[in-house]
Amino acid sequence: MSEPRRSAHVTGWGRYAPTQVLSNADLERLVDTSDEWIVTRTGIRERRVAAAHETTASMAAVAGRRAIAVAGIDPNEIDLILVATLTPDYWMPSTAALVKEAIGNTRAAAMDVAAACSGFVYAFATAQAYVTSGLARHVLVIGAELLTRFLDYSDRGTCILFGDGAGAVVVSGSDEPGGALGIELTTEPQGAYMIWLPAGGAKSPPSSETIARGEHYIRMEGKETYRFATRTLASTALAAIERAGLHPDDIDLFIPHQANIRIIEAVAKGLGLPMERMFVNLDRYGNTSAASVPLALAEAVDTGRVKVGDRVVLVAFGAGFTSGAVAIEWTVDPARGRLAETIDPDDITVRLPVDWDSVDPMPPALAEVLARPGPVNPPLDDVVPGEPEHAHREVPA
Repeated sequence: MSEPRRSAHVTGWGRYAPTQVLSNADLERLVDTSDEWIVTRTGIRERRVAAAHETTASMAAVAGRRAIAVAGIDPNEIDLILVATLTPDYWMPSTAALVKEAIGNTRAAAMDVAAACSGFVYAFATAQAYVTSGLARHVLVIGAELLTRFLDYSDRGTCILFGDGAGAVVVSGSDEPGGALGIELTTEPQGAYMIWLPAGGAKSPPSSETIARGEHYIRMEGKETYRFATRTLASTALAAIERAGLHPDDIDLFIPHQANIRIIEAVAKGLGLPMERMFVNLDRYGNTSAASVPLALAEAVDTGRVKVGDRVVLVAFGAGFTSGAVAIEWTVDPARGRLAETIDPDDITVRLPVDWDSVDPMPPALAEVLARPGPVNPPLDDVVPGEPEHAHREVPA
């Protein structure tokens, strides 16, 4: 008699978003845009901006520690730490190494995963492979980004889209049924230069010339990216669903990459499903790249959109072009999410290098608009849960 196949279950989840809000009204002071223009084309109303003392690693550590608390395990029980990000604190060491120390783990292997906005799903697939093969029992999977420091605040095509944040899950091995049921990953390199950051790598190292030409900012070909996203998100999600032996109608909730409401609506239409099956929070966070899916997943669970036995699909696309999807059967009581509240961000710190002072990381244009008087920003816990009403309305073409 053969042994039961080891499954990979989500046993913990957590999220972190900076308290500072950058609204569309704030962006009106920076570029030629308007709240109406941004909302009708993207669905985004505001996004979060990391404070000067915050980094990708610090946000990742908070989200990760919260996921561990929800899982009910000790940080040292984590065997592997995976951080999906395109905005690491440094090119080396890995952000995952900094997170390992910050959460109090002394035994895990740790590495970063680079697949842009698809990074979290790629990291989840890696965790699933480690767990089902027996190489790890508990894997911490984090998506974290600090994108607001890599934007050209004179380019309304990009600076309106992105925000900062982090989300995390603990993936654990179990002999019980459920967990990850089907996974699909794709890469289409013909779109490699449709979303990219031209300078800073070995091909074009940092120099006064690259800085003067603005080559350290994110660049994107919006129309081509939109076409790829609308086509590929649906097909990748469908492939993962089929690998799980399911049909789109069997899925209770989709957690798509939060890039643009029009893209999400197109995916729903392509799958023949109502928007009520799509979880949407991009109106409050914008596009947080690799943090997008785990941040949305954690919020969906914490706000009652997921229950035990539900089938959930995570799906993302990103630079590369990459895409990834995973179909999951949810097996953990969502009420455990309250344990995340026991983790105070102020209690988690990332150790800084000795005798090395960094420059002020805040872009001057962003720092100026944030310094102006405005409405008091609510804490994350005060945000009304649930999907925004406008996500269910028809967005003008």
